[in-house]
Amino acid sequence: MRVLGVDPGLTRCGVGVVDGAPGRPLRMVGVGVVRTPADADIGPRLLRIEQGLEEWLDLHRPDLVAIERVFAQHNVRTVMGTAQASAVAMLCATRRGLPVALHTPSEVKAAVTGSGRADKAQVGAMVTRLLRLDAPPKPADAADALALAICHIWRGAAGDRIAAALAAAPRPARTPTRTPARTPVRPAARTASPEENRL
Repeated sequence: MRVLGVDPGLTRCGVGVVDGAPGRPLRMVGVGVVRTPADADIGPRLLRIEQGLEEWLDLHRPDLVAIERVFAQHNVRTVMGTAQASAVAMLCATRRGLPVALHTPSEVKAAVTGSGRADKAQVGAMVTRLLRLDAPPKPADAADALALAICHIWRGAAGDRIAAALAAAPRPARTPTRTPARTPVRPAARTASPEENRL
């Protein structure tokens, strides 16, 4: 499986491509960052991110795109830019019919380092070791993108196989339920009125 990991960001959008499968050695195919100038308008910046991601998709032809799930932050401006870059990545993948997987930062950290509270330096060090690189990828956004790809190969791919197996498994035949027979309700005996008793 070939996964393109995307660490969304408006100024720096990390991208990393990893080949691998659960239980097999991982191989880095490519890593980098799509940059946009901080002083430019939002429209041209998003367009540049789209163009950059399209170039990566054309070059590496991934089977799936794994994107970091946007979570609430104190800085609203930062989270808005991250969410917009994330939406561009999802659009690029969906336009090509590629599946999109979202992973939270703690999921990625736990998958790569064993701890959901690991810092960026620990994530970079483990990515370097797992992919047998000479040095941690720079900047940290690039290392995070590779970590996203690794996380999906190890965790998401296994979940996908389980879901596919469950979908393909024959479902047991449902036993028709019988509705219990209703006991006919007999009308209550009618009491004659005093006028009828006189007749």
